Amino acid sequence: MTRLAFQKRLRDIASDYDALLCDAWGVIHNGVKIFPGAAEAMVRFRETRGPVVILTNAPRPSSIIPGQLDRLGLPRDAYDAVVTSGDATRAEIEARLPAPAYRIGPEKDDPLFDGLGVEFAPEEDAAFIICTGLVDDQRETPDDYRALMRRLAGRGLVMICANPDIVVNWGGRRVWCAGALAEVYKEFGGSVVYGGKPHPPIYRLARAAAARASGAGAAAPRLLAVGDGLHTDIVGANSQGVDAVFIAGDGGVHEGGADVEAVSTRLAEAGARAIALMEALTW
Repeated sequence: MTRLAFQKRLRDIASDYDALLCDAWGVIHNGVKIFPGAAEAMVRFRETRGPVVILTNAPRPSSIIPGQLDRLGLPRDAYDAVVTSGDATRAEIEARLPAPAYRIGPEKDDPLFDGLGVEFAPEEDAAFIICTGLVDDQRETPDDYRALMRRLAGRGLVMICANPDIVVNWGGRRVWCAGALAEVYKEFGGSVVYGGKPHPPIYRLARAAAARASGAGAAAPRLLAVGDGLHTDIVGANSQGVDAVFIAGDGGVHEGGADVEAVSTRLAEAGARAIALMEALTW
């Protein structure tokens, strides 16, 4: 097992890269507030190195994310673009239309469907499933959906999972995401299609966004990914040949803090590689 280097600051490694792919939840914020130092790190990377692309598994179009980040206090000069799992998921939905879909998720995810003309149907009439999350992620757990997942899997429907994340840390409380329901669906033999991290569609969009922000005609930038999700951010970056920094502090999704040996073991168990470990994103 390779022992991780412990880097306290982004500046220690920034000179090797031209663009930053930065996860949102668990790296920039916890759903309630921006983490200290994160905004400065992003601004300084843009000033000294190149573009910052926020790469998030949010199951909504990227167009609505800046407004959410505004409300949390992240300045617009901290990033150049936002790419979401919702962006990548829309193409998967559109490819299956005009077949009717069975929807699982809250009304807050309605913007995902804007302009697509999706027809939603009861489970017995649906041709596929779109899952954006639990209907009430404040009270429900994946166990509440097991009977539904069993019935839908029995019909052989494909599920489009709009957010591969299993859980997020929301102001210190763990909240279940669509990825957790997808795992239950697969337990019953269901087939799942993903657009977000760690899957290729979202990275194709992210590379294009980074190239555009680097300037017309610019060569493909050297990318660095920063994230707190082993199976999403880090494994996804690995699969794309992108160096990754693992954020392992208390704000992230993984418990246990930034103990180098413990994190090295978790990475090895996940089949993931990181060039460095940080407790938090700071410059």
